[in-house]
Amino acid sequence: MANPTAVCPGTFDPITNGHLSVIRRAASLFSHVIVAVATEADKAPLFDLDARLALCSEACREWSHVEVQSFRGLIVAAARDWGAQVLVRGLRAVSDFELELQMAAMNRRLAPEIDTVFLGTDPEYMFLSSHLVREVALLGGNVGGLVPEHVEQALRRVRDER
Repeated sequence: MANPTAVCPGTFDPITNGHLSVIRRAASLFSHVIVAVATEADKAPLFDLDARLALCSEACREWSHVEVQSFRGLIVAAARDWGAQVLVRGLRAVSDFELELQMAAMNRRLAPEIDTVFLGTDPEYMFLSSHLVREVALLGGNVGGLVPEHVEQALRRVRDER
């Protein structure tokens, strides 16, 4: 298999420039990349599924071979349904690695035909998380340069509605 399909899963609540740095690198490595937006979230997401899909689609529009899909349940089941062979997981810091390695091992047990590839985010985004972006934006802080402009505007609208 010369160039497998890759899946970049996450909640993307919201998508950040850190996510996009990993997606950009995945797009340079694989001929087809699926940005997989989880329908379930550990906590109540700030943006509903449709909004998260729209924000991700707009952020990824520059790559014709990147598509945005939602998934429910196990990511390996969705990856199988999509015919993907690789899961791409972003790493920000060493602290991410332990949990990501555990998830990769479980995914490998559930779906041995699907490999996990770890890509580090660009150094300027190593501190960045969706949670941190949401918190700063909702408290009136500037998240310019941390998220695409359309995401910054969406965060501002949510803040102003509160």
